[in-house]
Amino acid sequence: MNQVEPGVQYNYVYEDDEYMIQEEEWDRDLLLDPAWEKQQRKTFTAWCNSHLRKAGTQIENIEEDFRNGLKLMLLLEVISGERLPKPDRGKMRFHKIANVNKALDYIASKGVKLVSIGAEEIVDGNVKMTLGMIWTIILRFAIQDISVEETSAKEGLLLWCQRKTAPYRNVNIQNFHTSPIQNYFKKLVLLFLMQDDPIGNINLAMEIAEKHLDIPKMLDAEDIVNTPKPDERAIMTYVSCFYHAFAGAEQAETAANRICKVLAVNQENERLMEEYERLASELLEWIRRTIPWLENRTPEKTMQAMQKKLEDFRDYRRKHKPPKVQEKCQLEINFNTLQTKLRISNRPAFMPSEGKMVSDIAGAWQRLEQAEKGYEEWLLNEIRRLERVEHLAEKFRQKASTHETWAYGKEQILLQKDYESASLTEVRALLRKHEAFESDLAAHQDRVEQIAAIAQELNELDYHDAVNVNDRCQKICDQWDRLGTLTQKRREALERTEKLLETIDQLHLEFAKRAAPFNNWMEGAMEDLQDMFIVHSIEEIQSLITAHEQFKATLPEADGERQSILAIQNEVEKVIQSYNIRISSSNPYSTVTVDDIRAKWDKVKQLVPIRDQSLQEELFAAQANAIGPWIQNKMEEIARSSIQITGALEDQMNQLKQYEHNIINYKNNIDKLEGDHQLIQEALVFDNKHTNYTMEHIRVGWELLLTTIARTINEVETQILTRDAKGITQEQMNEFRASFNHFDRRKNGLMDHEDFRACLISMGYDLGEAEFARIMTLVDPNGQGTVTFQSFIDFMTRETADTDTAEQVIASFRILASDKPYILAEELRRELPPDQAQYCIKRMPAYSGPGSVPGALDYTAFSSALYGESDL
Repeated sequence: MNQVEPGVQYNYVYEDDEYMIQEEEWDRDLLLDPAWEKQQRKTFTAWCNSHLRKAGTQIENIEEDFRNGLKLMLLLEVISGERLPKPDRGKMRFHKIANVNKALDYIASKGVKLVSIGAEEIVDGNVKMTLGMIWTIILRFAIQDISVEETSAKEGLLLWCQRKTAPYRNVNIQNFHTSPIQNYFKKLVLLFLMQDDPIGNINLAMEIAEKHLDIPKMLDAEDIVNTPKPDERAIMTYVSCFYHAFAGAEQAETAANRICKVLAVNQENERLMEEYERLASELLEWIRRTIPWLENRTPEKTMQAMQKKLEDFRDYRRKHKPPKVQEKCQLEINFNTLQTKLRISNRPAFMPSEGKMVSDIAGAWQRLEQAEKGYEEWLLNEIRRLERVEHLAEKFRQKASTHETWAYGKEQILLQKDYESASLTEVRALLRKHEAFESDLAAHQDRVEQIAAIAQELNELDYHDAVNVNDRCQKICDQWDRLGTLTQKRREALERTEKLLETIDQLHLEFAKRAAPFNNWMEGAMEDLQDMFIVHSIEEIQSLITAHEQFKATLPEADGERQSILAIQNEVEKVIQSYNIRISSSNPYSTVTVDDIRAKWDKVKQLVPIRDQSLQEELFAAQANAIGPWIQNKMEEIARSSIQITGALEDQMNQLKQYEHNIINYKNNIDKLEGDHQLIQEALVFDNKHTNYTMEHIRVGWELLLTTIARTINEVETQILTRDAKGITQEQMNEFRASFNHFDRRKNGLMDHEDFRACLISMGYDLGEAEFARIMTLVDPNGQGTVTFQSFIDFMTRETADTDTAEQVIASFRILASDKPYILAEELRRELPPDQAQYCIKRMPAYSGPGSVPGALDYTAFSSALYGESDL
């Protein structure tokens, strides 16, 4: 039973209605027909309880239970949905009269003129007035809104009964007095009871109504059948319950279901469009931000800064780019799926926003790839340059530090005049020591020349700290010139006093002469063993390994020289000890000590195995030669599967899914190859003659393989979607595939126009030029000169498609709008689910045609827009 909605105002006044006239006559009679009174008591009580039970209460005696006005006010609140003034809770007579007056005032506020009904009669339990008041409430809230073909409430309800019972034999309803309810209820049970049993028919009908329609039993069958003239008000009250339960339910449900279906499809399509726009915007924005970063060619001054850039680039390749590759592929798949759904549902094709077409994304991606390739080449070249510069700078610092350490204090020593107060033995010792220094000085000549050459090369390579290098080099050269001059002067002074010296320790002199070159050799060996090597090919690595092996072969000879030098010092100490000579055992002719030789020799032995380990690197070729052909074979297998007839599409899909699973599992091999490639690059090996595959080849092939398998799976999914939506059997799909493959002469998945014409003729089409031109506009709308398999299937199934149309949706809305050219928001909310009703209200334009009312919505324009037939 319909409930009056809150806030709805009615202006209907019953003062001229025939029921009000009858009420005035009833006032004069002051009594009711006993049979009618009984029927009204029973019917009105049941009607009131059907509403009061919603509030958890009921009445037993209609004239008693409404006397205090509380349940009367509650009844009005339930059926109207509005709040009445707060009732008085006292039990005195004036409290009851006040409550009843609040209820009567509310009824009057709804435009109902109460005739001869006062609060005192209700409080006093006047049966006639109480029944009259309830009848007024029923008229206002249950019967007034019944209208069929612009008739009054009574006539509309009678006409509705006549139409509903017209198809049934022996049912002729003329009014609400002569047992119409008996004949009307027979409609509910004619399918089950054929015998002439009016009371049984009515009881069964009432039981069915109470059980399935939630309409309480308001009359007894005997009251209707055995009464010559049943009470019209009781009959109308009961029948109005059926009207509200039945009227318009079937049509509204059918119309709502159709609209729900259409709106659900449109909502899903719009969601996919919004998702595509969002993903495309995010991907294009990421590309827009990334390309300037890749195009930045500003070099850094230090190796650490360039290594940081290289590490950032590797993070981009490993972490940031792969998800974007997947997003790009998924974006293409979503676009194809959306277009297929729109085509199947007879919707216009989706046209993305400007600059967000699949081709736009592909162009932006190509620009990204080009910038990425140039950035990687620039990074590697810049790193090579900086590595060379850093290597030379470190070499310069090492040689300069070694020379400065050696030269520290040498000028002060050469300026000493100790020979003037020395004995002959001491002078001779000083002379021999000076000879050893000259030998050492000559040995350092190469180092000074190397320092100057390295400084020159650093200047040529534009080293960022060239100013300090030049300053340090100049100081070393100036000091070297001074040392040469001072050495010559001191020798001349020592030679002048050499005749005063007689004792020379030959063993010290021999030690100094042999220890200085050997010490110089060890320092050079340590420098070479710690020297960083720069190679760009396997041959260079092998050349360094060979040179290192040759160096190790000279170590036994050097060890023999070391033992010989140590033996000289041992002999000196033995002589001093044997002859008890009171002089220091230190060598006066050399600054190199036995401890220096031992420490440096131990250092050389420690550096040799370290050098061995640094020259050993894993080769790249074996894995690359296995992965490259594997990728090529998988590409060929996928290409063959896309054109061959292999049974059901689901079987093809399972096979492709297995391919995809195997490809994903193979990713570990690619990752391992990337790791090995990174190690080789860190070793600066860029050329490898053992393989034709570069890491860039492997990356491009791998990305192409992932894209190909995803696109092939999407094509099969599209075929399955088309097959299911169009009702195509697997046999028909196989026949279409066989016909298409037969006329696909190039076996590339495409037919040109002549191949397609031959295919149609073979299938029985009688083609003229005009007809063939029309068909070509359907299968090749862009004029590319080829026909895809998907376009071929769409053409073969186009004429048999069963889809909703704009006219069907308009007709459904017209039913909900009761044949009006517009529809109101309240009608949409009443007949449709809340979310879809709100969807229509938000998108429907305002109706401005004939008969427009405030809030009218144009459902015709809205339905046309759903199918792309208007500019809405």
